[in-house]
Amino acid sequence: MQQQHRIIVLGAGYSGAIAAGRLAKRLRREDVAITLVNAEPDFVERVRLHQLATGQELAPRPFSEMFAGTGVALKYAKVTAVDADRKQVTVVDTDDAGTGAEELPYDTLVYALGSGWNSQGVPGTAEHAHEIAGRPGALRLRERLAALDAGQQVLVIGGGLTGLEAATEFAESRPDLDIALAVRGGLGDTLSPKGRGHLRKVFGKLGITVHEHTAVTEVAAGYVTTADGTSLPAAVTVWTAGFAVHPIAQASALEVSDTGQIVVDATMRSLSHPDVYAIGDAALVAGPGDKPLRMSCASGVPTAWQAADAIAARLTGTKPPKTPLRYFNQCISLGRKEGLIQYVTADDRAVSAALTGRLAAVYKEMVCKGAAWGVAHPTLGVPSRRRPVVRAGQQPQVAAATAANAEA
Repeated sequence: MQQQHRIIVLGAGYSGAIAAGRLAKRLRREDVAITLVNAEPDFVERVRLHQLATGQELAPRPFSEMFAGTGVALKYAKVTAVDADRKQVTVVDTDDAGTGAEELPYDTLVYALGSGWNSQGVPGTAEHAHEIAGRPGALRLRERLAALDAGQQVLVIGGGLTGLEAATEFAESRPDLDIALAVRGGLGDTLSPKGRGHLRKVFGKLGITVHEHTAVTEVAAGYVTTADGTSLPAAVTVWTAGFAVHPIAQASALEVSDTGQIVVDATMRSLSHPDVYAIGDAALVAGPGDKPLRMSCASGVPTAWQAADAIAARLTGTKPPKTPLRYFNQCISLGRKEGLIQYVTADDRAVSAALTGRLAAVYKEMVCKGAAWGVAHPTLGVPSRRRPVVRAGQQPQVAAATAANAEA
């Protein structure tokens, strides 16, 4: 009996979970053994962590239910190292602290460890700032916000989508607090005139103070310092100024960029180690015009599709697809009642068209629910194209013919 091809997927965020489910749908269980490694037993809706921080309850999504009957094995463990030359990963179980380190060999690795918050090297952030890039951080912030008295200041740092969503969510849920946002440029300066206008309108209605063209150079207890020496009060500072990828890849033999992202080709395959695929925030992916895709759910999901389909194609002796990756819009929640859908070019530049108001909020909510549904039902809606894996010494034509007979 021939050994199953071992596929290990590291990380079960949007990208990793979707990739594991899609691989299970594309390949036969008798040919492959798919293992999904994740530190937590439940899926985290990262795009809703600002809601969690305000005290809203998010529905639990256990992986044991999501992957029941798919053939995907679940390993709850923390990844500590990747040896791409020896083709194995080192993990420490999270369900039994006494088991120590374990080495997991693979034939194909899907690296989807994602990203966390990025302090940008600003002094004091680790000691005094909160983050919402992960569930533990969001829960700590939730506890801190709940303890604030009326009138206290909450300062959000960063004018990207995460910062905009956090500031408006805080202001809507806690109108008794003094919410402020500090941005390096202008408020919504990457949006269209219509988008910027709506953003300012919502911020004004919610009473959010905006410090534009303000670079924070130090975070301290109770205040932050800006580049011009100004002190801004902050009982709570929330840092949302970008993401940084997990450091595991940079510590390995994999070729990575200056940002620590794994350099991949159009099929998400590592340029230095062809048995490794990287997806989501962990990958440096060239989009339209060779512009790197931004770290986001909007980028991560299609890279997961691309990698899973390419792996399945190569294992079954068919041609890997190379679907162009592009953007269509930026979906921004502005609390539970307002939203902004900014339409963009393929390379993510704003165009004049934008959807605003309550309809935009409903649209964004549908996008969030759709993304979570896709993870919770990893094998539904994916056309089944299961073919036998091409074994060593077997010609791809033979495998394809066998598959054709099996499907007939």
